[in-house]
Amino acid sequence: MINQHMHDLGAEPNKIRELFAYGLERKAQIGPENVYDYSIGNPSVPAPPQVLQQFSDQLAGDPVVVHEYTPSPGDAKVRQAIAGHIKDAFGIPATMGNIYVTSGASSAIDITFAAISNPGDEIIAISPYFPEYKTWANNAGCELIEVPARADDFQPDVAAIEAAITPKTSAIIINSPNNPVGTVYTRQSLEALADMLRAKEEELGHQIFLVADEPYREIVYGAEVPYVPSLYQDTIVCYSFSKSLSLPGERIGYIYVSDLIPNAGDVFTAVCGAGRALGYICAPVLLQRVIANCLDVPADVAAYEENREILTAMMDELGYEYVQPDGAFYLWVRALEPDAVAFSERAKDFELLLVPSDSFGAKGWVRLSYCISKDTILASHDAFAALKAAYE
Repeated sequence: MINQHMHDLGAEPNKIRELFAYGLERKAQIGPENVYDYSIGNPSVPAPPQVLQQFSDQLAGDPVVVHEYTPSPGDAKVRQAIAGHIKDAFGIPATMGNIYVTSGASSAIDITFAAISNPGDEIIAISPYFPEYKTWANNAGCELIEVPARADDFQPDVAAIEAAITPKTSAIIINSPNNPVGTVYTRQSLEALADMLRAKEEELGHQIFLVADEPYREIVYGAEVPYVPSLYQDTIVCYSFSKSLSLPGERIGYIYVSDLIPNAGDVFTAVCGAGRALGYICAPVLLQRVIANCLDVPADVAAYEENREILTAMMDELGYEYVQPDGAFYLWVRALEPDAVAFSERAKDFELLLVPSDSFGAKGWVRLSYCISKDTILASHDAFAALKAAYE
């Protein structure tokens, strides 16, 4: 016998991956220069030279040590380096005993949901949100509760979140800079959210964790990205180096259980147990040691900023409605018909691969990932013009 739930999950379409696979097929058929693939957040910026040098340095070391096991939460020196980086960068106490190195943010969030929730609990996500949040919440036996962001600026709707909190609420997950919209949550929004959560914790008599999903922290265009543990003590950070260091396929990140959490030790022990139960132990050791020596390497934001300017200028010229992104590398564009899935399908007629907003728990929009080459963005102008003309 097989697990029917897992079978159904495997058969369930993932629109982002589906479009990505379709794009690979079309590029093989008609040439990559003829496909305008805005489907997936796969950085086109190469990894920084310091990262490549670290790969070389690590591989030049003792071949046994390079590939050895580490403790399940990660190499002690790596965890210490990450803790030191957090302390220096954000000015809060951080110790290696609350750092768990993971295979990217996906495993970090999956572990965290399992660690801080019990079957039957509820986890709140602000829509639009990264689609796999629902998968990971369900994997922990929880229900994902969708609370729409404010319609005018896509900031958290604190009053709506408060109304959605019940005695079953174990956590709220936030993602800033946001995928798919590109919004950066302001200090004012986060402080209001923190104040409300403290009041709800006191009212309900139990912790409500704030899970900060932060793979895009460094990719911003002048906006402040407040460090959430500085604003709310019951915070767990899930971080990935996939975007900041252009290492999406290498799968390396970490969980930081804030030292300010009163029962941080127990929470971290639960994280370790969840990692064990889910099989997420001893993240790739070569990558652990590479990133430990690259924690202060800046992300190459300039290329993304240039792409953002080119793409938004194009949208302005052609008359598309969109949300100005302050971070990440996604543009949230209003579909030209109410059915975003139908609009996405029609865009394929012009070799434009745009992810419909239904995948993110919203209606009527599409997401464009502009971490692609500048040449592809420039070449897509006529396709966007033709798509627009098709609706006039």
